[in-house]
Amino acid sequence: MNVPVAMTTLEPGPKAATREIYRSTKTYDHNEGLSCCFRQWRASHSHCRLIHGYALAFRLVFATHELDERNWCFDFGGLKPIKAWLKHMFDHTMLVAEDDPELPRFEAMHRDDLIDLRVLPSVGCEATAKYVFDYVAAYAHRETDGRVWLESVEVKEHSGNSAIYSR
Repeated sequence: MNVPVAMTTLEPGPKAATREIYRSTKTYDHNEGLSCCFRQWRASHSHCRLIHGYALAFRLVFATHELDERNWCFDFGGLKPIKAWLKHMFDHTMLVAEDDPELPRFEAMHRDDLIDLRVLPSVGCEATAKYVFDYVAAYAHRETDGRVWLESVEVKEHSGNSAIYSR
């Protein structure tokens, strides 16, 4: 038995005003040379507990309701400090979690100039995405007086693995 289905058009009423959202993306690909090592000490069941490395890639998604005077969401030329920070954090560095039981050994290797150590709250692709998000979100807010927000950060270990963090 065929029963007719009532079709309705959903249009916003006066109280449901919607605002346009403009988005722009900035990618720092694997060829940027952001090669770093990780140790996921909590992965006792996996080889990820060992020191291993990736040439990371980052994809930043910015959003705004209002374009600037040039009709841009975010001026990519203004991201030079972000690129410099990414290089500082992830170019030939060793990332270790602040609660890694071997942290004193890594700190000794850093003092002996064997590694360029970065201690993060936690380590892993997802945690790295959040760490970068927090830094870049604060930068975007400051640089645009709150007009632009960071929507998400994607971190790619390689073409098969990535993690995305958004708020």
